[in-house]
Amino acid sequence: MAEAIQARVENAVKKSVEELDREHLRKMQANMYKCCTKCCETPSYTMEGAQRCIEQCSLPLQQAQTYVQNELGEFQDRLQRCAMQCQDDLKDLVARGNTNEAMMRSHLEQCLSKCADKHIGILPAMMARMKDTISKYK
Repeated sequence: MAEAIQARVENAVKKSVEELDREHLRKMQANMYKCCTKCCETPSYTMEGAQRCIEQCSLPLQQAQTYVQNELGEFQDRLQRCAMQCQDDLKDLVARGNTNEAMMRSHLEQCLSKCADKHIGILPAMMARMKDTISKYK
């Protein structure tokens, strides 16, 4: 059951990231390549000048990718903290003498499912914020 919960979160994140890639990151990548082509086709640039130009063209995409990775890392950290709280709750049940395995498994699965639902629910706002921030990288 925990695998199904994990798969549900992973699918939601994957779908959101793919949308972000299609709508924003690929356009940025295409713009970067067009800009880099201009750098390479400008005969007045020295070798160093062309390299600096290429680096400048690459900067917005690199910043956007770093930002996305950081946001996804924070999302993953939050999800892990939620799952750890479920584990802690389960330990508290055991400490109070509740050792019915089926009940404990059910409690853990319900808690993990709530974590998944909560985090899937915050994905749209997180993605909107990320899209807004990425659109400012020019």
